[in-house]
Amino acid sequence: MSKIHVMSENLANKIAAGEVIERIASVVKELVENSIDANSKVISVDLVDCGLKKIKVTDDGIGMDKEDALLSFQRHATSKIKKEDDLFFIQTLGFRGEALASIASVSKVDLKTSQGSIGTHIVIEGGKLITNEESDAKKGTTISVKDLFFNTPARLKYLKSNTTELAGVTSFIERLSLSHPEISFTLTNNEKRIVFTSGSNDLLKTIHELFGYVVSSNMIEVNASSDDYDIRGYICKPVVLKSNRNYMLTFVNDRMVKNIDINKAINEGYRDFKPDIKYPVVVLKIDTDPTLVDVNIHPSKADIKISKIDELIFMLESMINKSLRKTLLVQDMKVNTNVSAPSVIEKDKNVLIEASDEVVKSEEQMTFDYTKMTIEEESAHGFSEVQSQVAKQSEDKKINEDIKRLELHPVGIIMQTFIVAENEDGLYLIDQHAAHERINYEKVQKQMKNAENYKMKILVPLTLEFSPSDYLKVEEHKETLESIGIVFENFGVNTIVVKEHPTWLREGMEETLIKQIFDMLIEDSVKFDKMKFLKRVAQTTACKMSIRAHEVISLDQAKELLKQLFQCDNPYNCAHGRPTIIHYSEYELDRMFRRIMN
Repeated sequence: MSKIHVMSENLANKIAAGEVIERIASVVKELVENSIDANSKVISVDLVDCGLKKIKVTDDGIGMDKEDALLSFQRHATSKIKKEDDLFFIQTLGFRGEALASIASVSKVDLKTSQGSIGTHIVIEGGKLITNEESDAKKGTTISVKDLFFNTPARLKYLKSNTTELAGVTSFIERLSLSHPEISFTLTNNEKRIVFTSGSNDLLKTIHELFGYVVSSNMIEVNASSDDYDIRGYICKPVVLKSNRNYMLTFVNDRMVKNIDINKAINEGYRDFKPDIKYPVVVLKIDTDPTLVDVNIHPSKADIKISKIDELIFMLESMINKSLRKTLLVQDMKVNTNVSAPSVIEKDKNVLIEASDEVVKSEEQMTFDYTKMTIEEESAHGFSEVQSQVAKQSEDKKINEDIKRLELHPVGIIMQTFIVAENEDGLYLIDQHAAHERINYEKVQKQMKNAENYKMKILVPLTLEFSPSDYLKVEEHKETLESIGIVFENFGVNTIVVKEHPTWLREGMEETLIKQIFDMLIEDSVKFDKMKFLKRVAQTTACKMSIRAHEVISLDQAKELLKQLFQCDNPYNCAHGRPTIIHYSEYELDRMFRRIMN
């Protein structure tokens, strides 16, 4: 008797559901992507108990006739591809033809759809057709999924908590809204609205609707083009940074993707403007020929392979870095207030703004306000102001011209750490160590590139001993060390003698810094990256060379420090990404002292 047999279609669909339908967000993803592919302009997602009891998706798309509506629940039935070659020209979000069949096999599905005339009503429970009748449904499609995994209870225990499942759906709808700003999205849970976008086809406005005023007002518009790629979107000033990569959002041909190389390129573009452990808010849309992208790797279609990835990485890094260098990045301090209806943060003190007159929070609570704002607050945080700010940033094409025109006048030094300066725009605090570190960091980097002109012989050569394994690592990267001016020779067993060193090592600290450089080399040797190693050397050396916090300097020295800082390529951050300068506007100072009660 034969042991091999063909599975029933229902069993095959349940197995497929294990790959396609992992969480509540997976169901929402498949249904909403179908709505987008149907040319919808308004899409609503309504959940009951975070989707565990019911998921309802309504759209105003082209709809289906009776034949297609029934056929859509069959496995591998799709309107997206017709022949093998179509796999190389995929321009829709869905194409596998597995989603609806998989969902219907593990839930109770109710579908109403119409192309504008007679509609169709279909009910399927656990893969079995229950109802197939005419309907008076308006143009578009409404599909409800109830009691997910009712016939496969083992799968229910792998779902997360209600809050976690709802967060997953919300995150997905946010990203879809950004990839398709021309579509209005609404997400509700138990009739409470969570997400709403207007479908204005304005990406910046969509960012504002989702992430609030603080993020949208700090966005910088960017774009770049080549023969193969067109990149456009927004990057946030490093004033707003996150502790994870979840806000680095990239879309390839309007598809949300996760790609390690793209994320690294974005992070590298910010390399001089933030700490390594923080990540930027970025929304970038990348358009390219579909033949350069392979999305047929995983059922989620989020992991993709991209041809000519090196070209794309170079474009992303240079575009982001150049855009940041063209923008005034002095961080403005804002004062949080206990208000029932937040008001616009307005720099012009002469503009009166209606607001709550609640007591200003204590100084310890002053911080950058990263709090998301609800849709209802949009009118209070005038979107036109955000647009005008971003437009102004885009017009400035000269690197650091804005900060050079600040004309700061140092008036004192507090806590032997912070230089206090002022101009007509308000008060500025400059971290003397961070500022000096930036100056020295750029100086060291420039001298590193021309080591022959910036090295000197050591009067008494420095002898260093290593373990056998560390000695091999040092020998392996001898050329790298010589490229920055550290020249040494072998001197017995596992021993070297350093005869020359760079002139940019701080006088009196040469031996300490040389030993530290060798230690870093040995530490990094397992996964040695020459560029990262040289950056670490420059960072460490610049830090050791710089004025320390609590080190006394004169006002004249402070003036000279500011003069040199403003000549730097990036005067806004120290070598490790911390801010060098922050700004309190006159308006904010008036608010702190309650001279303005709003």
